[in-house]
Amino acid sequence: MADRVRITDVAPRDGLQNEPGVIATARKAELVRLLCATGVDEVEATSFVSPRWVPQLGDAGELVGLLVQSPLPEGGDGASASARRDLSEDPIQRPTLSALVPNEKGMQALIDANERAGWSVISKVSVFTAASETFSRKNTNASIGETIERFRPVVEIARRYGLGVRGYVSCVIACPFEGAIAPGAVADVTGRLVRLGVNEIDLGDTIGAGEPETVRGMLSAVQKAVGTEWIGGLDPSTAFRTTLHLHDTFGRAADCVQAALDFGVRSFDSSAGGLGGCPYASTPDGGRAPGNISTQLLVRTVREAGYACDVDDAAMERAAAFAMRLVADARRGSEEGA
Repeated sequence: MADRVRITDVAPRDGLQNEPGVIATARKAELVRLLCATGVDEVEATSFVSPRWVPQLGDAGELVGLLVQSPLPEGGDGASASARRDLSEDPIQRPTLSALVPNEKGMQALIDANERAGWSVISKVSVFTAASETFSRKNTNASIGETIERFRPVVEIARRYGLGVRGYVSCVIACPFEGAIAPGAVADVTGRLVRLGVNEIDLGDTIGAGEPETVRGMLSAVQKAVGTEWIGGLDPSTAFRTTLHLHDTFGRAADCVQAALDFGVRSFDSSAGGLGGCPYASTPDGGRAPGNISTQLLVRTVREAGYACDVDDAAMERAAAFAMRLVADARRGSEEGA
């Protein structure tokens, strides 16, 4: 039996967070439902961050409420029948829903939203730091050390409520401000997160600079710091403790997936329709960079390499088409309102 690969679709959070136009909360909820019907293992639904910093995701609490209300009407925005249901149904079939939180205040907002729902709609939280001091300060207004200290109460609260914790590390290959990042710097930050008590490490090639060789070098350094039980371990129960988050800026993401699979990574982030991407990234001609590796491309790459995943291709195409329509409508609305 082929090894199984876990896929987390981050389109509702990473894919939408930098879009300038307003996207209605109900349409975001529909995107989450459509992704839940695709067979991905996890959907990163939103971020409990201050609307001042990320206006697009200022409706996180409202979104959680919509996800547990009555299903959307028949025909609404092309939703499939399997997507039109209360997400509290069929808990075994439902993928994990996760959300990014920047600090204790965001974590409390998430807990409050779960408590209003009556169950843990969001069962995993994500915290984020970087392997670049400059990027950390520009992205979080704090040093790497300060961000990790902010996470301490988040991890403690997550344990109290039985929630998983993912630790994002941005700029694991290169930084838009500092250039190439030493693998040892990535390993150092990863080790600090592991010691803090995160359940999963998510290594982000934030500007899509990765190549197979640099990805292998980075993973090797991280493995030396945290052990094979985090990357490349033989125990299936630990096969998903390290996730790779790739951006397809230069069209090399699929090659980097293959290199990571060869190394032992069995968990990847992707985005329906390839939405998202770092606002600091750009193509060589100065244009807007492509976003995350698309879930469709990731699925093809995983299967062509001989590994298994549970994604329904037709359902994913529907979700991706809807996601791209959301962004197109938001951009058009933003341009018309300018």
